[in-house]
Amino acid sequence: MTVALIDSGLGLLPTAGWLRRLAPSADLLLLLDPDGMPWGSKSAQFVTERLLAAGEIAVERGAQGLVVPCNTATVTAIDALRANFEPGIPVVGTVPAIKPAAGAGAPVAVWATVRTTESDYQKRLIAEHAGGVPVFPVACPGLAEAVDRGDTVATDRAIAAAIEQTPRACSSIVLGCTHYPLVAEQIMRGLPAATLYDSAEAVARQTLRRIGTHPGESGEPGRVDVILSGRPGALPPAASRYPVGRALATAAAVPPDFLTPAVSAPHSRSDTLLLE
Repeated sequence: MTVALIDSGLGLLPTAGWLRRLAPSADLLLLLDPDGMPWGSKSAQFVTERLLAAGEIAVERGAQGLVVPCNTATVTAIDALRANFEPGIPVVGTVPAIKPAAGAGAPVAVWATVRTTESDYQKRLIAEHAGGVPVFPVACPGLAEAVDRGDTVATDRAIAAAIEQTPRACSSIVLGCTHYPLVAEQIMRGLPAATLYDSAEAVARQTLRRIGTHPGESGEPGRVDVILSGRPGALPPAASRYPVGRALATAAAVPPDFLTPAVSAPHSRSDTLLLE
């Protein structure tokens, strides 16, 4: 079984890590786009074309499922990807963990890229799944890009700016960009009393369900192959700054605490439907 994950940069690592934890024998195909990144500042047409091109490569290489572990790309182009590849190849998008965070009952802050924060998609998710709990969108310009570079100084600066925008009443923080779980520890240093929520585990479990594979199936460790803007390659050096990146770079087992202290809360059925 081969699962392909498509993102412009390192935002695919958390979901790839969960797939590796849940189905160690699965082959993973990681398709990054260093030539076109970051996608957040590009037009919808550009992002759609890059996703479709990567999807074609993935299918040619035998992928049985396509995952878009990127909120911005999901907002922008998931419908086009599904129209092109489903029903033959399941396509799974990414949804911010708004509903489980709101379930705690306290005000919620949703950290995301500028594009996702401004999108009607996120606004609809908040309206439909917050259950009346106050939700405060927090745009985090530059944070995903800093994570992609492995730039700890710029990462800390962007996190500090996001904390400054986050109302003090918010004890639940939704990591609405798939890059952000990679720096959960730094975020927690600035918000030690907060609970972080991300959707990487839910996306991984939904992917396995759509493909028809059960978590925990044993076998030989699967391959981890990397495609960089259409060319065979390796994970960029910045990936080695993160435990999950180091594990995937060597096709090793993913450490149990690779995303702590973030909470990877499973979604409810209504959220799962949005991932399909």
